Amino acid sequence: MGSTYRLADVAAIAGVGSTAFGRFPQRGPIGLAVEALKQALADATLTRDDVDGLVIHMGNPVGIDYDQFAAMTGLRTTFNVQLWTHGRWIGAALEQAAAAVALGLARCVAVVCAAKFSVLSQLGGAEDVEASREGGGSHGEAPHIGLMAPGSGAAMSARIYLERYGVTETDLAAVAIAARQAARRNPAAWRTEPLDVDTYLASRYIIAPLRVHDFAQVTDGACAVLVMRREEALDRTPAPVTIRATQSLPAGPDEFIFGRGGLGRGQEPMSAHRPAPRDLEIYARAGVDRKEIDALYTYDAFSPLVWFTLERFGFCGEGEAAAFCVGGGIAMDGPLPVNTNGGLLAEGHVAGWNSVVEMVRQIRGACGERQLSRAENLQWATAFGDSFVLSARAR
Repeated sequence: MGSTYRLADVAAIAGVGSTAFGRFPQRGPIGLAVEALKQALADATLTRDDVDGLVIHMGNPVGIDYDQFAAMTGLRTTFNVQLWTHGRWIGAALEQAAAAVALGLARCVAVVCAAKFSVLSQLGGAEDVEASREGGGSHGEAPHIGLMAPGSGAAMSARIYLERYGVTETDLAAVAIAARQAARRNPAAWRTEPLDVDTYLASRYIIAPLRVHDFAQVTDGACAVLVMRREEALDRTPAPVTIRATQSLPAGPDEFIFGRGGLGRGQEPMSAHRPAPRDLEIYARAGVDRKEIDALYTYDAFSPLVWFTLERFGFCGEGEAAAFCVGGGIAMDGPLPVNTNGGLLAEGHVAGWNSVVEMVRQIRGACGERQLSRAENLQWATAFGDSFVLSARAR
C-alpha cells in the first residue's frame, strides 16, 4: 500500500493520441500504433527520442509486440512491459508506467494499445485454444458447463443479477442507450445511429439475456498515452493531466472478471454485497471524496459491467444500479456521466484506452459538443476492481 501512496501526484499524462475506430482491412496493427504514437508525441510537443519506456497492452496477433514496435519505430527503450491480450489490464498498465517514472526507471513511458480485432476468425468456441484451456478461458468461458464464448460469463452474471434483484431486460437497455446517446455527440464514434428501448428489445440475443447492443463493437484502432513525472511534464509539455492515484486489479476465489463480488459466479459465494475497503482506498489515495468524481469511465465490453462497477465502488447500493441507469444517472447530463465518448459499446473497442484518451481531453476542456460542464476529477474503475483518478489539479 505504501508504494501506491507514493505514486499519488508524482506522474502525469503528458500526451494522448488515437486513430479512427472501425474496420480497416488494408491496415495492420503496426501502422495503427504508429499513428497513435505520433499523435501523442505531437500533443505533448515531444519527439521519439524523449521516449525511453514502453508498455504494450496487446501483443500479436491482435496488436504488436514490444520488440517489433520499438525496432520499427526507432524507439530506444530501457524499460519495457508487455501485458496479456485482455482489456482488464488498463489500470495495471498505467500503474506500471507511473511507477517507472516515479522510481526513475524511465523519463517518458509510451503506453500503446493497438487492437486489430477484425483479424480474429474466432474468439471463444472449440477452435479457440484460450477458450478451451483447463480451468476455463480468459474471457469467462467455462467449457465444462457449456459456456464457450466471450460474454458467457457476463451473461450468467447478468442473469443472476436480474433474478436476484427483480430487474428486467428492459432495464438493461438503459446502459446501451446511454452509450449510444454519448456517441452521437462524438465524431470519432463508430456506432451513432439512434437506439431506443423498442429497438433494443427487438434486437437479437447473443447470449441471453444479453442482446447484440449489449456487446462491445468489434473494431480496429489504436491509442497511445505518454506518462512522465509530473514536474517534468509541467515544465516541458503544454497540458499535462495529473495521475492522482492508481489501484491495480485484485485476484482470488472471490473475484470473477465479469461480475462484482457476491453474485455467486464461479468460486464466489452468493452473499450480500458491500464495497470492499480495498476498492474504496482509491479515494483516500487520490485525496478526493467519491462525491467529487465528476464522471466515471469503465470497461463496458458488456453492458451489465456498468452496473457491477457502479456497485463495486459504492456509487450505487446493492441491486440499485439498474434503477440508477434507467433514471438517467449515467447520461451526459446525469449526476454521474459514464463513458462520455460512447465507450466500447459505441465508440470502439481499444480495450478501453479510448476512454482514457477521452478523460484527458475532457479535463483539458477539448471535447466540443460533449464537453462536461465540470471535469475536474475523473475516475477509471471497472468490475474487475482496478481504478485510477485523473485530475487537472496540481496539489
